[in-house]
Amino acid sequence: MKISSSLRLQLLAWVVLPLAALVTVNLWTSQRNALATADLVTDRMLVGSARAIAERVAMAEGVLDATIPPAAIEMFDTGDRDSVYYRVETANGRLLTGYPDLPQAPQSGSIEASYRDRRLRLTTLSHAVIGAGTDSPIRVTVGVTLAGHDAMVQRLWFSAFAQQLALVAIAGLFVLLGLRRGLAPLMRLRDTVRSPDRTDLDPVEVPGAQSEIRPLIDALNAYMERVRAQMAAQRRFIANAAHQLRTPLALMSTQASYVLRESAADRREEALVALQAGSGRLARLAEQLLTLSRAEPGSRRPRADRIDLTEAAREVLETHAPKAVERNIDLGLEEAGPVPVIGDGTMLREMIVNLVDNALRYTPAGGTVTVKLAAIGREGVMTVTDTGPGIPAEEREQVFERFYRIAGAAEEGSGLGLAIVREVVENAGGSVALGEAAGTGLRVEVRLPLAAPQDRPTGAVRPLAR
Repeated sequence: MKISSSLRLQLLAWVVLPLAALVTVNLWTSQRNALATADLVTDRMLVGSARAIAERVAMAEGVLDATIPPAAIEMFDTGDRDSVYYRVETANGRLLTGYPDLPQAPQSGSIEASYRDRRLRLTTLSHAVIGAGTDSPIRVTVGVTLAGHDAMVQRLWFSAFAQQLALVAIAGLFVLLGLRRGLAPLMRLRDTVRSPDRTDLDPVEVPGAQSEIRPLIDALNAYMERVRAQMAAQRRFIANAAHQLRTPLALMSTQASYVLRESAADRREEALVALQAGSGRLARLAEQLLTLSRAEPGSRRPRADRIDLTEAAREVLETHAPKAVERNIDLGLEEAGPVPVIGDGTMLREMIVNLVDNALRYTPAGGTVTVKLAAIGREGVMTVTDTGPGIPAEEREQVFERFYRIAGAAEEGSGLGLAIVREVVENAGGSVALGEAAGTGLRVEVRLPLAAPQDRPTGAVRPLAR
């Protein structure tokens, strides 16, 4: 198991590794302390040995007598087979006893030196002898090999190492136990989510969850709430779509059966025309259903095209101009230059198509449909006004719902046009509102954030169809 894939191992590493680094530093300082302790003990033994030797030096029958007491040598017998060297000399350098070539240490402390290819630690002690005259004070130098000294350093350091290692092991054990207990709510959350008995998207509850885990649980519950809402919306959408498709399909089936049974040519032609019109309405309904599905958030990768609403509106109106001419509707475009916005170009054009198609569908013959575009502040504003029957104020919010149709409406429709408009506009960060046109009719206002505000020349009304 990789450390990067395990939260438990990561937390354990964050605790134990810094602790191990501190232990490493502590072991280094322990080694230094062990060395200092061994130096101090050895120096005290050297001074004690030198003092014991110096105190046994005395005048005997007018001659300095230097006798080495056994205790001065035996105090270094620690079982490490150390060798002891000594030298006793007068103030003028005359050797009384000992090793004549033994190095002499300064009287202010101890030194380490090499003697007969062995490392020694030496100290020198000055001691006054009564009656010695110019030979006083005498100097006593004692040196000892470092086997016992090094063994003491090793024992002290190993003891510290064992203690630090035990500390890390105990700390790691307690951290593991703490992590196991601390991560228990996460494990319960995992088991709850993965439980085979869980078949719905009800909120998850984990008793005893810590305050740090509670935001995760809340976020998971909020996400499941959004998924539940989307699933409910999709179920309603599928049910409504099936209902909307069933009626025209049944009607087309009836008309087709009528054509097969009818023998009169004029009636067959009339039924075929009705069948063709029904298939056109069904194709338009299917197209709107697909458009609405693509407009829903998360149904496709978000796009950030730079779209000129003025150019897009001009193309849509040119496409719908024949229909306006056929119904004798004055279809016009009023613009003041480019209106650039950022969004999904295909969906924004579909939004304009639905607005213009709705306006032409509900405007009676001889009426007027005007599309106006302008940049106001940091927003691009598009308004579509018509001279149709309009929408009652109490129903202007409901018409944005899918498949909603105003009671008593004369024109056939799917009730999806304004639902598509709202989805597209809100996905682009804009807003849409309904109002009354001057006199009668409906006014739809769409506001979208401008891509790059700039000055635009004044335009005029440009009729597309008369």
